[in-house]
Amino acid sequence: MSTYFDLLWDEHRIAAADDVYDLIAIDRLLLHERTGGVALKSLAEKGYHVADPSRVFAIVDHIVSFRDGRSRDEARSPGGEVFIQETRRMANAAGIQLIDTDDPRQGIVHVAAPELGLAAPGLSLVCPDSHTCTLGALGALAWGIGSSEAEHAAATGCLRIKKPEQLGVRIDGKLRPGVAAKDLALHLISAHGASGGRRAAVEFFGDAIEAMSVDERLTLCNMAAEFGAFTAIIQPDAKVLEFMDQGQFFPRASSYRDHVRQLVDASVDPHPNIVIDATDVESTITFGTSPEDAAPLAAAISASAKGRALDYMGLESGQSLIGLPVQGAFIGSCTNGRLSDLQAAAKVLRGRRVADGVRAVCVPGSWAVRREAEALGLDQVFLAAGFEWGTPGCAMCFYAGGETFPPGSRVISSTNRNFEGRQGPGVRTHLASPAVVAASAIAGAIASPVDLGHLKESA
Repeated sequence: MSTYFDLLWDEHRIAAADDVYDLIAIDRLLLHERTGGVALKSLAEKGYHVADPSRVFAIVDHIVSFRDGRSRDEARSPGGEVFIQETRRMANAAGIQLIDTDDPRQGIVHVAAPELGLAAPGLSLVCPDSHTCTLGALGALAWGIGSSEAEHAAATGCLRIKKPEQLGVRIDGKLRPGVAAKDLALHLISAHGASGGRRAAVEFFGDAIEAMSVDERLTLCNMAAEFGAFTAIIQPDAKVLEFMDQGQFFPRASSYRDHVRQLVDASVDPHPNIVIDATDVESTITFGTSPEDAAPLAAAISASAKGRALDYMGLESGQSLIGLPVQGAFIGSCTNGRLSDLQAAAKVLRGRRVADGVRAVCVPGSWAVRREAEALGLDQVFLAAGFEWGTPGCAMCFYAGGETFPPGSRVISSTNRNFEGRQGPGVRTHLASPAVVAASAIAGAIASPVDLGHLKESA
């Protein structure tokens, strides 16, 4: 019997390229301004053109400014406007779909693509970005590629690639109240290592996965990049199809839906290489410079923690993170920049104020998210609490040579990576869920939402 991943792979397999590699048909190619313009220019200079422009989309998201009221070419990195302008010029010349900085559909590629239906169940999709695995949450065959592969996919509509091994992760039970998909992802990576995904196609399944919202599944699959996976995938269900109905590019034909259901019905769950009881997962935070350096929020740092990582983070083994002062807090990114993430943070922030000395920033993952959040009044909650309210883009998820947190500052972030310098030179990043980031911004120190109640009582 075949898994859902097997069936998707076989459906897109054009032929055997040789004894090891397959030629896989690519349904959608997504580009962004950091590498997209360069790839399209290189392709044109070699005398090639985009084979099917209707299947290629460029979204400006990575280095665009997150300042409210930004101009069309405004970048957050010195000289970044050149990348924006070049991507715009080359996208228009190639005749592909461009979602520009001032487009109401704009957002982080891995947030906007699901909203718009660019990524959809049953499709194959690639993008020169390691977090393309996010889109496997919809039941898509999605993985990150390099710029040269992007050129090849644009010119030929296919890629030569070795089929990865499969790794099944079964998650049963129910997550505790206040425990989020981000906590589950960090729990998995901490337990099995940043290379535990073995460059495999990781398929998540089980009762806990079925109970998750689409947003939560997107967060979990996003973090598969930090697990060392080739991609992640979850079988699509009624929740996914209902979510997809809002997307303008999503195929709505009943024959397409029937085909997706047939794929699901014909598939079996993979072998459960890893089994997790969701009730064992606690609110989790990182303490080192890899997502695998993570532990329950209230736990002490393990004595086996790496010395270099602790030196960089200014910590010691056996130390508790609770109460450790922070100078920055960031909510956003393709990991946790969706509406439900903002709602979870706003629930903590309502009626409270960010501590003195903390710069707190929230950047919605897309204009659709921002519009929905503002319709619900969430922007006023964030602003009243002392957060900056940004314009969609990757923003402070990674340092691009421009605005960032001060060197040596300690930051709690809802993003996905925490290596040295990820958010700026010398910046020390702790990864956590949006609710924990919000609570820590209020406390001025690493804290859980529950801790805020205790602080209020003792005040």
